[in-house]
Amino acid sequence: MNKSVIRNGIGIMLIGLMLFFVFLMARISIPYFSFRHDVAFLKTKQPELHVPIWVQAFYIHVATGTFVLLIGIFQFVKPLLAKRPKLHRMLGITYVTLILLFTAPAGFVMALYANGGIWAQISFTITAVLWWVFTFRAYLNAVKKKFRQHLANMYRSYALTLTAVTLRLYVFILPHFIYLHSTQMYVLVAWLSWVPNLLVAEILIARWKTKGSIIPGAQQSATSL
Repeated sequence: MNKSVIRNGIGIMLIGLMLFFVFLMARISIPYFSFRHDVAFLKTKQPELHVPIWVQAFYIHVATGTFVLLIGIFQFVKPLLAKRPKLHRMLGITYVTLILLFTAPAGFVMALYANGGIWAQISFTITAVLWWVFTFRAYLNAVKKKFRQHLANMYRSYALTLTAVTLRLYVFILPHFIYLHSTQMYVLVAWLSWVPNLLVAEILIARWKTKGSIIPGAQQSATSL
C-alpha cells in the first residue's frame, strides 16, 4: 500500500480521535453552565467558590477551552493549510486571541488555587505560562514570516492545549494501576498532564527538522498574518 495513503489514513484517524475528545470535553463542560455549585470538579472547590476572581477565571477557562481545543486541530490539517489559507489564518488568529487574552490567563489564576498543594500549583502555573509564551511566539513568528519557528511553536502550544485531555485521561486510568493518596495522585497527574506532551512535540519538531520538511501550505498561510 502506498505510504502516502497510509499516512493520510493515520491522519484521518487522529483527527477523528481528537474530535471525539473535543466532544467529551464539551460534555464535561456544558453542565457547569447550570451555574450550580455541586457539579463534578466544583464539588472539590467549595472554598474557592467564594473567591470572585477564581470563579470568573473558572468559567472563562471552561467556556473557551473547548473552542481552543477544537480550533487547534484544524491548524495542522494539510488540505486546509494548502487550499484554504484565509480560513487557516482566521482560525489561527481566533486560537491565538482566545489563549492569550482568556484561556491561558484564566488557567494561570486557577493554577494559584489548584488542588494538591504547592507542587500541583507550580505545575499548573508553569503550564499556563508556557502555553501563553509558546502561543505568543508562534504568532510573532508568523508575523515575521519565520514559518519553521511558527510551526514549531504551534506544536508546543497545541501540546499544552491537549493538557485538558491528557489530564482527564490520567485521572481516569492511573488509579487502576497505581495506588496513591489522593493528593499525591493529583500532583503526579498535574505533571504528567503536560510534560510528556511537550516531549512528544519536541520529538515531532526534531523529526521534521531532520527531514527538512514543513507542512505544505503553512508558508503561504502564514504570509498574510
